[in-house]
Amino acid sequence: MRNGDQHPPGRVVAIVGPTAAGKSDLAIEYAAALGAGAAEIINADSMQLYRGMDIGTAKVPPAERRGIPHHLLDVWDVTRTADVASYQADARAIVDRLLAEGRTPVLVGGSGLYVRAVLDELEFPGTDPVLRARLEERLVAAGPAALHAELAAVAPDAAAAILPSNGRRIVRALEVVALTGGFTATLPEHRSRYDVVLIGVDRADLDERIAVRVDRMWAAGFLDEVRELDRAGLSQGRTASRALGYAQVLGWMRGEFASADDARVATVTATRRFARRQRSWFKRDPRISWLHQPEVGTVRRLVGSL
Repeated sequence: MRNGDQHPPGRVVAIVGPTAAGKSDLAIEYAAALGAGAAEIINADSMQLYRGMDIGTAKVPPAERRGIPHHLLDVWDVTRTADVASYQADARAIVDRLLAEGRTPVLVGGSGLYVRAVLDELEFPGTDPVLRARLEERLVAAGPAALHAELAAVAPDAAAAILPSNGRRIVRALEVVALTGGFTATLPEHRSRYDVVLIGVDRADLDERIAVRVDRMWAAGFLDEVRELDRAGLSQGRTASRALGYAQVLGWMRGEFASADDARVATVTATRRFARRQRSWFKRDPRISWLHQPEVGTVRRLVGSL
């Protein structure tokens, strides 16, 4: 896992796993245990990149961060489409700076592609705003099924890996094909860019923890947060509007649910489904050491022994 010739010496610690497992709290405890100024935290939750999406993403409030610097929180407007390539560049710049300063970067989050974008030797095709806008106009006019059929004709492997209803991914795949002449539907093997220790956090009672988290979201004023963000353009955001909880509340506001409580129940169900997909993604990474009763002492021993 060492690739120190190309980057400043030092070790990156990544804390990953499904939503509601306790990753953020563990990362803060670990960084604090290393001592003042020894570690800083880098967000790898794609929805926590958005400004104002606080309650629904369980963003740790500044007062609870114990003075530990957090990076890549609240950097995008909700109208911006997610861009893993720009996230990769920003996150790697922070990692390299911290390593050069002798600090430990602690990457934490459950967005698997974003984690790999930072840690692994992955490169992402660029984007063409004019081409993307043209494809998105066609998506609105013709629908995802028509564009999926077009994708199947030029890149059948990519089409087989994307649901015909997933317009956002179909558009991106067609854009990549147009820009590069091809599309790889699967990611390459796990090959670390840094000297990295990956720690996975999971819980046997995750379903119950998710239900409790969603109940707390509602009690903390989540509906008001969504209303305020919608005034800032949330409904027009191609990525942010699909975030767990936000999509359900927006649906209720459009009349797709009979009540806000129905939207809450739907959020619990969707979040549990998403957590299963996260587990499946991270379980494929052989580098991860899994903790089912996470505590900071165990993390420190793992980092020291690997």
